[in-house]
Amino acid sequence: MNSSHATNAIVIGGGFGGLSAAVRLQAAGYKVTLLEKRHQLGGRAGVFERKGYRIDTGPTIVTPPFVVEDVFRDVGRDPADYIELVPIHPHYRLHYADGTHFDIGTVDEVAAQIEQISPNDLKGYYKWLKILKPIYELGFEQFAMTPFESLWSMAKVIPPGIRLKSYKSVYGLVASYMKNEHLRMAFSFLPLFIGGNPFTTTSVYSLIAYLETEYGMLWVRGGTHRLVEALERLFKELGGTVKLNSEVTKIEVSEKERKVTGVNTKGGEEYTADIIVSNADVANTYMQLIDSKYRRKNSDRRYENAKYSMSLFMVYFGTKKTYPNMPHHNIIFSPRYKELVKDIFDRHILPEDFAIYLHVPTRTDPELAPPGCETFYACVPVTHQDSGIDWEEMKEPFKDRVLKFLNDKYLPGLLENLDVCEVFTPLDFEREFNAYKGNAFQLQPLLMQSGYFRPHNRSRDIKGLYIVGAGTHPGGGVPSAFLSGKVSTDLIFQDYGKPNEPPSE
Repeated sequence: MNSSHATNAIVIGGGFGGLSAAVRLQAAGYKVTLLEKRHQLGGRAGVFERKGYRIDTGPTIVTPPFVVEDVFRDVGRDPADYIELVPIHPHYRLHYADGTHFDIGTVDEVAAQIEQISPNDLKGYYKWLKILKPIYELGFEQFAMTPFESLWSMAKVIPPGIRLKSYKSVYGLVASYMKNEHLRMAFSFLPLFIGGNPFTTTSVYSLIAYLETEYGMLWVRGGTHRLVEALERLFKELGGTVKLNSEVTKIEVSEKERKVTGVNTKGGEEYTADIIVSNADVANTYMQLIDSKYRRKNSDRRYENAKYSMSLFMVYFGTKKTYPNMPHHNIIFSPRYKELVKDIFDRHILPEDFAIYLHVPTRTDPELAPPGCETFYACVPVTHQDSGIDWEEMKEPFKDRVLKFLNDKYLPGLLENLDVCEVFTPLDFEREFNAYKGNAFQLQPLLMQSGYFRPHNRSRDIKGLYIVGAGTHPGGGVPSAFLSGKVSTDLIFQDYGKPNEPPSE
């Protein structure tokens, strides 16, 4: 299209996808207004402070670093002027129900532990590592950066995908190389970080393990929300406008052209726009913000029938003592693995047992808590709102179960030293983020919900509408959110050019 007439852009939602897109559009010469429902930018990557504790509410891991740093470099800025990335070691400590633990670190460190617990699996571990690189090259370098506008574009990656066993699940791929169940758990749980079931998520997402092995585990000094603050600062330096407490309630579409014309907000404001980029929940964007008469490809039925990620039960807390033996990242497995995952994804029930990602950021950043204190969050994967669970009623009892479990098993003295505590439930995901069914990561990363089969970055129904974030390609997780901003803005530049550059002939 390369029209020089599109100059005004609205970005709905200030998560990493929205911020990535807003920065690039503003730098290219668009007049960008970012509308955020909440009191702060960041979406799930929020923050709050209580009694001297600074607690991030969402993602905690950055890898690979270049995906984040490229947002700054692409607009001529040095990322080191805005953020500091700190390596974490070990990447994770995995705690098993039998009382043993396993540290994920360098290849040599992992191999040494395998030699101790299951030497017959060492050869399989090295074979698994060997296949991860071509999976990464296909899934990240090719798949993630391709918008997949047509079935043909998707079909071209099918033959190499078959060669790399993409028809297997992440767990299935690991299980084909290693027999020890602890190792199978250790190398297959990562899809949970992007809302995926390890037993159904395509093995293409094994590339997450490659990224962490190749680039390490990085932490934003001061907490993940410091990255949000850095991107907000950059956006404003470029001339962008941020409007907080501005929930979009409708995307206006011209009936004749089927093109966006602007948005309305809950507060009664009206904004005109040539381009709209939605970082809101994708199901909510289409079903709640756009009249159904404009949505042939993105009907209500499509989103009602889609398979959504699990939700999360989050307990944020601070203690008046420290736990120096607990590393930064901890994965606490339930005695059940496959059955617990089925309870969460398929049966939609709340079982007696649970798994926990225990985040201890003060291990790396002591200043996030008062002296002699510790900051934590416990992230418990739970089923989404199809469960019918009354979280108003279950909120306190379930929080008490989680804290008592941690007190008894991993953090002795927690209950008597608990200083601050806040809880975020699936109901809060639904209310705060307008997340359909209270999902935490939008659509599951299934093979038939990936690439061409995922909601497209460029809307197929409405001109001038683009989608970023976990609900579109390439999917959930911090790297994918950032990449979605780049993929979508590249499409915008193809369609409308860059206002600060002469239009092409």
